[in-house]
Amino acid sequence: MNLEAHACHFDGVRILDLFAGPGGLDVAAHFLKFKSIGIELDQNACETRYAAGLPTIHADVRVMRETRFDEIPKSVDVLAGGPPCQSFSVAGNGAGRRALDTVKQFIHRLVSGENEATIDEDLLALGDPRTALVLEPLRWLLKAIETNGRNPYEVIVLEQVPAVLPLWEVYAKLLRGGEGKLEGVKYEAECWELKTEQFGVPQTRTRAVLVARLAGQGAIEPIRATHLPFDLYRGKRDAAQPDVLLTDCAIPGAKQRWISMAGALDAASRLEDSPVDVSRFRAGDKTEFFVVSNYGSGGDPKKRGRRLSSEPAFTVTGKISRNKIYRSIAEYEANRSDRFTIPESGVLQTFPHNFPWSGKDQAQQVGNAVPPRLGMHVLSTALHGRPPSDEELMAANSWPSVSEAISEELRHLGCGDQSQCPPESHKITRLRRSPAP
Repeated sequence: MNLEAHACHFDGVRILDLFAGPGGLDVAAHFLKFKSIGIELDQNACETRYAAGLPTIHADVRVMRETRFDEIPKSVDVLAGGPPCQSFSVAGNGAGRRALDTVKQFIHRLVSGENEATIDEDLLALGDPRTALVLEPLRWLLKAIETNGRNPYEVIVLEQVPAVLPLWEVYAKLLRGGEGKLEGVKYEAECWELKTEQFGVPQTRTRAVLVARLAGQGAIEPIRATHLPFDLYRGKRDAAQPDVLLTDCAIPGAKQRWISMAGALDAASRLEDSPVDVSRFRAGDKTEFFVVSNYGSGGDPKKRGRRLSSEPAFTVTGKISRNKIYRSIAEYEANRSDRFTIPESGVLQTFPHNFPWSGKDQAQQVGNAVPPRLGMHVLSTALHGRPPSDEELMAANSWPSVSEAISEELRHLGCGDQSQCPPESHKITRLRRSPAP
């Protein structure tokens, strides 16, 4: 990589986003006025990032740490990331959940200074190789501590599915202790389970979050919810008056009600040149529909969960394009369904309405991302010691346009001649020759 040729994209970069995906944390950083660079393995997610103007290195985080660490700008002082969750998620194979106690031991082994080649060999026994990726943030921190000319990261921000919270708690304890390979490097560290609907995200999704900051910079404040949890109201869905779901949010300091699918999509559809069009769900002056989850209960489609348009969405996953949407019971009985578009799915993840989704497998990209609005609350608390301002949150509704020239520069930065990209990640397509004149 030619760093000098891309100096403008590295100037002032503070945040390194491991496992960056299409850019949930990078989008959050942008609206908080922080520059970031992401490492991402999936070429499709990289294409979205290039189109959005997000500096990216198309690479495996392990390869970057082992052989290309010097390419990370020295201005980076914030380590962030959400390791792949498939082996820990309840929707995955469960290998990570079954191996929690073993992974805790690996965390201690890394900090104690045990030979990493031995650790790597033992990690192979975990079965699903993605399980070991939850150790990467710690290995990146240790690499920074051990590398001449580098400083320990000032701030660390990590997120994962709730099953990983016990691992974040082990991380936090070791970061506070400053022992072993962390000797002399101590952090204030806290971790929590956060419900996304309590931060203005129009979906129910729980995340395990860790925030650590070098000791001496003050205690870490809790990440304070701004909205009410949806769980309190599940039993009132069928009430005759929907207003019973609205608590007295006019009281100063009271939390707002959670954001509904209809509320988020309506707001996005009213923005200039919006690709979100909910007119197909209009019933008079209201947007009304219900969503039937792609996930069944015991294989019985009739037992699949439902959400009303007046409620938050289910957790947005890579299968969101399979969720069926009905405007009425009559449509449901006639099996006449609709689907969310990619821009609509992105809005339910709190990406800007005009975010330039690109590449293939876009539904998977959307589902894999950190909701930017949650990211803004976490990053702002970690870096500013306060929640994001109303102005910052309002600005996050629209994404600035990016020229093709900038996207091409970033593509060259991220992929270059493709020789350092992950093997077989770029399919070579032979160009058809034009017929002879």
